[in-house]
Amino acid sequence: MVIAVPRESALKERRVALVPETVARFVKSGVGVCMQRGAGAAAAFPDGLYAAAGATFADDAESLARDADVLVTVGRPGDDVLGVLRPGSVVVGFLNPLGDPEYARRLAERGLTALAMEMIPRITRAQSMDALSSQSNIAGYKAVLLAAAALPKFFPMLTTAAGTVPPAKVLVLGAGVAGLQAIATARRLGAVVSAYDVRAAVKEQIHSLGATFLEFDLGGDAEGAGGYAKELTPEQQERQRAWMVEQIGANDVVITTALVPGKRAPVLITEQAVAAMKPGSVIVDLAAEAGGNCALTKPDESVTSSNGVTIVGTTNLPATVPADASRLYSRNVYALLSPWIANGTLTIDMNDDVAKGAVIT
Repeated sequence: MVIAVPRESALKERRVALVPETVARFVKSGVGVCMQRGAGAAAAFPDGLYAAAGATFADDAESLARDADVLVTVGRPGDDVLGVLRPGSVVVGFLNPLGDPEYARRLAERGLTALAMEMIPRITRAQSMDALSSQSNIAGYKAVLLAAAALPKFFPMLTTAAGTVPPAKVLVLGAGVAGLQAIATARRLGAVVSAYDVRAAVKEQIHSLGATFLEFDLGGDAEGAGGYAKELTPEQQERQRAWMVEQIGANDVVITTALVPGKRAPVLITEQAVAAMKPGSVIVDLAAEAGGNCALTKPDESVTSSNGVTIVGTTNLPATVPADASRLYSRNVYALLSPWIANGTLTIDMNDDVAKGAVIT
């Protein structure tokens, strides 16, 4: 069996699906790994490290895919690559089946078995496979660094001979994996941090990181299946946005992380809320790719509002920390596939709870 890893084709994508450490583990288990030349270069993993780990190489993605039994990617492989995969081959990656069902249909028409990394169920046994969490962790960390770089103030309180500089006030909206990492990172940088989430269950986690939990009665908990937030009713969203104006205006930095799987990101920060912020304040919108939690967000742009608030809409933040993002993703992939590998052959157990969630075709 051959696992193939192409160079990622998406714009600004610097991650690689497997790192040399994981390649060596697959090779030891009797599986061949073939890399497209240069696939790991942008993540600081040159071809020499893969060769030392036992990988072979192909010059282009099409010839790589032609001999592949399993194609492992970070983002979705293009139709040019899918077109040369043999029917019965396996495709593994972030495939966005909820956002683009048509792509999943094309995979099915090609006779491919597809495992979507974002569909791995959030159960205890699957924690080591949870790529959505491993990459969100990095996004939360990097969001705070972007905010600190854009804010024209210090994050920590400083006592100097010229006087005391007060700490920055940071509000994190959404306390999932990305939000909790953002809280922890902002606290490490010395900011005063508060957070809000529609799920009451995260209150203790927020407090454990030294942040203040903002409480607002939505008339019921909004935690959905798998620990994700469920979509609020239009009435709940309107009440929440009105309350947010005051909370947002009291902070120097707002980091938004609210996502609902398969849906447009909810708008938490209205133009009125942006107008309530002080000049120089910063919003980092981690939901920019899904439409944005801020009404003024523009994906992959940093814009400044009429009152001097910077709104950062950078997408795919894990790709900006490519070495560690690739290392964690690679371990997620190994944890997913290795239990189904025996004698150098992959046999997916369709009765496995993980397979029931992740296999989309």
